[in-house]
Amino acid sequence: MLETLMLSRLQFAANISFHIHFPTITIALSWFLLYFKLRLDQTHHPVWMRAYRFWVKIFALTFAIGVVTGITMSFQFGTNWPKFMETVGNIAGPLLGYEVLTAFFLEAGFLGIMLFGIDRVSARVHTLATLIVAIGTSLSAFWILALNSWMQTPQGTGYSCLHRFCLSRFLGQGTGIAVPLTIVQKEQ
Repeated sequence: MLETLMLSRLQFAANISFHIHFPTITIALSWFLLYFKLRLDQTHHPVWMRAYRFWVKIFALTFAIGVVTGITMSFQFGTNWPKFMETVGNIAGPLLGYEVLTAFFLEAGFLGIMLFGIDRVSARVHTLATLIVAIGTSLSAFWILALNSWMQTPQGTGYSCLHRFCLSRFLGQGTGIAVPLTIVQKEQ
């Protein structure tokens, strides 16, 4: 019989395997939606409105699933690896917090306008909301990549006598060598 720790880690593996697809789709779709919206504003051709209305529904679904799986994943960090999170929490916590701020406050705030405001606000405001959602999804991805980069090549931190990592310079935290390499690898 499997022990609790192994079952917990298997659950995390299943969750992250499921989760990774939805933010990826959401990031790409946000920029496609912005393109559709810009083309609609330029040409006023109904095909762009049909494309936008179809894909915005899929965007909303993938966004919602990504949020739900992401929230459970953040709890699993602490429950599955408590000692690790205690040691790196001073670094990982703020980076995850920045991701939540960009995801929930920036994206979700303007997502409402993007989803429900197309007939209620001007075309310019709606396009701006779509742009801000696209920027928010990309910023959210940046903070996650910065955390992953820091875990691979910890820079801008020191190890304290309390056996915890502490930030020594902010720019070193998110500008490790792995961040640009990760972004370049994702683009290829």
